[in-house]
Formats: sequence, C-alpha cells, structure tokens
Amino acid sequence: MIYIYNCYGGTHSSALAAAYHLKKIPESTPTKEEILGIDTFNKLKTKDMGRIIFHGKDNEENLVYTIGRGRSKALVPAMKNLLLLLQENGEKHEQVILSNASPTVPLSMTFGGLFSRRLHIDFIGVPLLIKGAKKTYPNIKKLVEKTKEVAKSSTNDVEVLDNKELEVNKKLG
Repeated sequence: MIYIYNCYGGTHSSALAAAYHLKKIPESTPTKEEILGIDTFNKLKTKDMGRIIFHGKDNEENLVYTIGRGRSKALVPAMKNLLLLLQENGEKHEQVILSNASPTVPLSMTFGGLFSRRLHIDFIGVPLLIKGAKKTYPNIKKLVEKTKEVAKSSTNDVEVLDNKELEVNKKLG
C-alpha cells in the first residue's frame, strides 16, 4: 500500500498528516518544537511542488509520501490516470491512496504559509503556522484515520480522497 498525502505546498498540512501517520509526532497535540521538527514542515520551496517526497514506512510496511500540488486541480487526477494506465499495460503496483489534506487548513496556517514561505517573514509566519497546526491537529488525526480506514476497505487500485467533510472553519483565530 502506498499513501500520498497532498496539499497546496506539501510542507504544512500534508507534512503533519505524514508525520502523524508514521507516529513521528505524539497522539496528543504536538509542541512547537515537535511541529518544527517534522522533516519537511515549513521547509519546502515553490520549486518542490509536484515532487513526491518519501517520509517512511508505517508499522504495516506501507509507504508514506507527500506532494504539493500548487494551484493545479489536474495533478491528482493525472497521477490517478497514470497509475491506472500503467496497471492496464501490465505494470503491477500496490494500491495507492491519494488523500487531500487541504480541507484541514485553518486561515492561520494559510496566512502563516504566505508570510513564511512566500514573503520570507518568519517572525510573523511561523507563529501563525504553529497556532494553526495545533488548532487543526484533531482534524489531521481524523484525516489520517479516515485515510487508513478507506485503504483497508477499498478494492480500487487507486483511491482519491477529497476529504471535504473535514473542512475547517476559515475564521482567523
């Protein structure tokens, strides 16, 4: 099984999801240090969008990746179609679960990412990112648990989860 968590930049919500999936951060809300210690959290650049990044194997030997898709609405469907095309042409592959982490992003994380990654104003952006990450952590946990549940029950070769039901309130706070 291959899990690929995706979001806009691949460096915040999907990084949190991958870290939680792999038990690299605690069950309880992580500290600022634990969040900033996630291998790719707030570290990727615009040029990293579209790059599939390996984070590790989970306790069942499943591979866990992330990808930043930018503004593209076509990247995930293209990945799905490519995987299915390879399967049709005899290229056997493991089941792939593409799980969208973007619905879990509160406004504070959106602005934090803008200030930190785009404008390089970390003294404003990083505290907003930490606040947002802590606020949405219960949603990240739900997203990962739902992703694992669907993976166990699905018979599809490629499963795409939009996770819209996990959309958070976009009020700053």
